[in-house]
Amino acid sequence: MEALERMEHYRSLFRQSYDDAGAFPSWFGRLRESAIESFTRLGFPAPGSEEWKYTSVDPIASVPFVHANGEGKAVTGDIFAAAFVDEACARLVFVNGAYSARLSSLSELPAGVRVAGLRAALAANDPVLEMRLGRAARFREQPFVALNTALMEDGAVVLVPEGCRMAAPIYLVFVSLAQEQPLQSQPRNLVVLGAGSEAAIVECYVGIEAGNYFTNAVTELFAAEDAVVDYYRIQREAARGFHVGALEARLSDRCSLTAHAITLGGSLVRNDLRVVLDGEGAECVLNGLYLADGDRHVDNHTEIEHAKPRTRSLELYKGVLSGSARGVFNGKIIVHKDAQKTDARQTNKNLLLSDRAVANSKPQLEIYADDVKCSHGSTIGQLDRDALFYLRSRGLAPDDARSLLSYAFARDVVGRVKIPALKERLDDYLAICFDRKREPGR
Repeated sequence: MEALERMEHYRSLFRQSYDDAGAFPSWFGRLRESAIESFTRLGFPAPGSEEWKYTSVDPIASVPFVHANGEGKAVTGDIFAAAFVDEACARLVFVNGAYSARLSSLSELPAGVRVAGLRAALAANDPVLEMRLGRAARFREQPFVALNTALMEDGAVVLVPEGCRMAAPIYLVFVSLAQEQPLQSQPRNLVVLGAGSEAAIVECYVGIEAGNYFTNAVTELFAAEDAVVDYYRIQREAARGFHVGALEARLSDRCSLTAHAITLGGSLVRNDLRVVLDGEGAECVLNGLYLADGDRHVDNHTEIEHAKPRTRSLELYKGVLSGSARGVFNGKIIVHKDAQKTDARQTNKNLLLSDRAVANSKPQLEIYADDVKCSHGSTIGQLDRDALFYLRSRGLAPDDARSLLSYAFARDVVGRVKIPALKERLDDYLAICFDRKREPGR
């Protein structure tokens, strides 16, 4: 599709979805109109763009994706096992972008916690949505965020009241089922935590079939003072699935966010994560793991903005690449002039299991304060020969030694998962991935 045809195609999708959204509040319509204007102005990222230097979106832009218009065909197979979901916990499930009441379960929620589909919350004109939706996501600057904001129709809304400390996680499950036509879905999630609250949110994206589809997901997260958030985004799209995801988080005084991004599937994947430490004493920990084989492409962009004094951030992203896969990491830490006493550390490590795999790593620091402790580092390499020799000297076969070292490299990130059931499921998956008969990501 040529550039003008691509733009007109998505404007047509906007008009179609806009006509179907007559029951939604007027402010929501104005937000979407502003977003489609931004997307029309920005267009798809150009190859020469610095933010997309190593990632071409032409495989996405060239396909005329269409609305799924509901669940489509029935879900087959065990989607909860595929998405690492603990069925004993509360969950919202969306199939091809539409809420599925049949697959969802909200019976285990504590009093005061509100969890609902975005469409239902909009129909009820919940005042929290007008206050928060679109306030953190940068739809005027980011093309795919603009596209999501223009076309969003459903997603998850999670509201945790002040002082509520949830013992069990909430799972948000997004299932893509390929059909005859290439489908697109635009999930939009809003998570708001009150002062002194605590919650764990697990977003799972899974593709069941091998057809072509495009998932463009955006999550906005707001945490009031002293809130504690444990957030997970687990992506296991199908082999021909395209996935673009964004998390925009804003933390108030003394907030604590631990965010885990685990990428296990998809043909072309882009993850954007931005955290604004907008309160004194706020802190965040970002853990990332990406596995890619074949000719898959995974791009991770992170940005941590230290806006207030005495904020802390710790970031560790690891990639395991084999075949002709390509991995990209671009991590930026920004320390504002008034953010004195900032403590920020960033590390990216990449393990290449073949001579054809490629990793591009670009850690960045922008520091405008003078009383800070900041560091960043990046490594790209193959398995350590001394470690291989040591394991072989202890009786392990060469393939077994390589599998064990690769597993240990990736297990470092999975070991930081705080939900026991989720950690166990991911650990089992890694053990299968790094069996000597299989390649990562399959």
